Amino acid sequence: MGEDKRLAAVVALAQGMAAAHGSREAWRAAAVGACRALGGSFAALSVWERELGRLRVLVNVGERAAGEDEFPDDESYPVHQFPEITEFLHERWAGGGEPNAWVETAEGPAAGRRPGYVHQRVAALRRRGRGCCVVAPIVLNGRAWGELYVARRLGVPVFERADADFATVLAAVVAAGIAQAERLEEARRLAYTDALTGLANRRAVDVRLEEAVERHRVDGTVVSLVVCDLNGLKRVNDTRGHAVGDRLLERFGSVLSLCGAMLPGALAARLGGDEFCLLAVGPSADEVVKAADELCRRAAELELGEGVACGVASTEDPIGPVRSARRLFRLADAAQYKAKAERASKPVIAGREGPDDPVVRLADAAPTGEGAVERRRFRGRRV
Repeated sequence: MGEDKRLAAVVALAQGMAAAHGSREAWRAAAVGACRALGGSFAALSVWERELGRLRVLVNVGERAAGEDEFPDDESYPVHQFPEITEFLHERWAGGGEPNAWVETAEGPAAGRRPGYVHQRVAALRRRGRGCCVVAPIVLNGRAWGELYVARRLGVPVFERADADFATVLAAVVAAGIAQAERLEEARRLAYTDALTGLANRRAVDVRLEEAVERHRVDGTVVSLVVCDLNGLKRVNDTRGHAVGDRLLERFGSVLSLCGAMLPGALAARLGGDEFCLLAVGPSADEVVKAADELCRRAAELELGEGVACGVASTEDPIGPVRSARRLFRLADAAQYKAKAERASKPVIAGREGPDDPVVRLADAAPTGEGAVERRRFRGRRV
């Protein structure tokens, strides 16, 4: 391959990784780009999991053999099976050597192997009908991160030293792309995560709730929202300090996560201040109410605080058509408001008090007029 084509291949690889949305897309773009650049028939990207002493395959592309899934759940290989990796990890890189790529062929071990030794990669090439491979270590932030592996089928020219040198260049480009993808993913994580509790934040709830309500509109999927307000946080902050108040928020966040685990796929979130929620898509309304009951019970047992006011709204209950995320949120919030006003020890569920359900009336009323009257009526019960 001429210099111009190689430069174009490097640019295409970098552009493919830069356009990826998330790590999985970046891994696939890296493998596809390297496979094309090196004229391979198959490529894989693997990460070194130090604590487990293994290489775990992240993605396989191209002509995959039996058992090689595109995104394998658990395709991994003990590092001790690959002496050249052990050498790289513990000797060459530790000593400041360059992380150069190398070539293996199905004909036998590469030059320098001890006589009679059949390398694991050689055996794998033969088993999968491939003629050769080039392996390029990936170094990220000064540490061995993993490897880029590209193979060619039998019957075509094997990789040469120049190909290995080019693979080293490609591995450096891949490393830069992975670093960028990880930074973007961390930025996204921070954008949708509450810093104190580690739960999802309001932004994440808004996005997921919009998607969930759209699913409900299309195919009738049950969508339920639990909105809760942690009682007594202000008193804890005023009498024992904000550090203790933060501890209460963290502990309630753990309780919320635990109860959310009762509902497969539920999103546990802190909306802000002392307000939290659970968003469930799929489970029945009764299952959600059961989880909310458990949440109230466990919150009442916390050493700090004064329990929780909890409201539930579900598209499975008689609350009328739910055509927007905003309406479902208003219903759950109104139910929570009623629970707080009445100091209820159990969740209040929108729509379960008959045709004239006060929670539904409150949620659907305008901010003034009947809705204001309804809120005053709830407030009056607290006195």
